[in-house]
Amino acid sequence: MSPWIRLQRDRLALVCMGFLGGVLVLGLLAPILPLSDPTLIDVGDKFAPWSWHHPFGTDQLGRDVLSRLVYGIRATVFLSLLTMAITSALGACVGLVSGFFRNRIDDVLMRICDVMMSFPSEVMILAIVGMTGPGLENVVIANVVAKWPWYARMVRSIVRQYSDKDYIRFAKVAGGSSIRIMMRHLLPGTAGELFVLTTLDTGSVILMISALSFLGLGVQPPTPEWGMMLNEAKEVMTLYPLQMIPAGMAILLVVAAFNFLGDSLRDAFDPKHAGRERS
Repeated sequence: MSPWIRLQRDRLALVCMGFLGGVLVLGLLAPILPLSDPTLIDVGDKFAPWSWHHPFGTDQLGRDVLSRLVYGIRATVFLSLLTMAITSALGACVGLVSGFFRNRIDDVLMRICDVMMSFPSEVMILAIVGMTGPGLENVVIANVVAKWPWYARMVRSIVRQYSDKDYIRFAKVAGGSSIRIMMRHLLPGTAGELFVLTTLDTGSVILMISALSFLGLGVQPPTPEWGMMLNEAKEVMTLYPLQMIPAGMAILLVVAAFNFLGDSLRDAFDPKHAGRERS
């Protein structure tokens, strides 16, 4: 049975895809939705209670929390997707080259990966952001630098499994160029597992970006971002505990949706699972 058919029969996967699709659409359409300016300050209306006009109230500067929550999708979720796209692309390129050639290039690239993977990802990200300073660009760079070796290792192992197949040998004998063989024959074989790992890692990147913003090292004011919203809300948590709920629940639900979707994708693309179904 095709992995995509198994995925379509997974109700949890469909719910997660529908929820995440809705979140992405909200982020894309934020500028044209009837929302207040997320950076508009109205101190006279600070800490307004939840109401029809302000469904999630206002923060310490009188800014509409719902508006900041929706616009925060762009800084939190979109930035995470951009980070994972760059990470997976870089890791796939390195893994393809390393797994296909199996020479000194492979040795050098894998030793670099070994050095990078010897450090915990979280510690490396904090160190890079601490040295380069806060900001969107530095957050993306830090996450890419810390995570690409894992993707390179995974793609390399898959490529080495496929490179001895008969159709790969035939392509080499037929005079196919190395780039053509890698892009046309080897890369599609890694796409499924690469997609699964990217989906699973997106949740952890969202948590990391939110944590960096919570610590003041990520997205900077006045740009709305969920982790920064939590940082601002914790200052008044005892007096206005409802301030913590919108951003906290948004992070929880989106991260959980990516994790559940990643698990469903892994089950759908698992060859052993497919073999059990056929038997």
